[in-house]
Amino acid sequence: MKKRLIVFVMAVLLLPVVGMAQSSVFDKYSDSPDVTYVNIKPKMFQMIAKVGVDESDPEAKAFMDMVKSITSFKTIVTDSKAISADITKWVRSRSGSLEELMEVRDDGTEVKFYVKEGRDADHVKELLIFVTGIDKKMEEKVEINGKERKIETVVVSMTGDIDLNEISKLTNKMNIPGGQHLDKKKS
Repeated sequence: MKKRLIVFVMAVLLLPVVGMAQSSVFDKYSDSPDVTYVNIKPKMFQMIAKVGVDESDPEAKAFMDMVKSITSFKTIVTDSKAISADITKWVRSRSGSLEELMEVRDDGTEVKFYVKEGRDADHVKELLIFVTGIDKKMEEKVEINGKERKIETVVVSMTGDIDLNEISKLTNKMNIPGGQHLDKKKS
């Protein structure tokens, strides 16, 4: 009985540490010179949604409604094999609490979409996009902050009340690798 109590207490004490480990990949690499890190706050999405929307255009209105519903957008882009391996490990640890929506493999490049269920079949609370092996498809290096880089891995996390029918438009507008595959999901 004492052993079970000790195991239970240890599990409760370790729970916050496990939770922190899962949510810290963006925090861990946000200041790294080996990544491009983007963190868009909800206020920015609110500002975007107010910019000259033609209320009579239903598509524009639907897009802006979706943009307003995003509460968090974070992305990391890296060419570091070590950071890519760490991100891959983090994504695997997160994938247990998410549903894999789609996987695309093409000539060494892999794109995976994970979601956390939302209020209905068309909405999700979280969308996680994970892309590896982009370097195998890139013909030229990309210049970031004056330094040539060949992108290895991209991870994107969005939270909010996300409409999957509109999200491909956002990923395409932001030129997020793999976003075009969401259009294929709807067909």
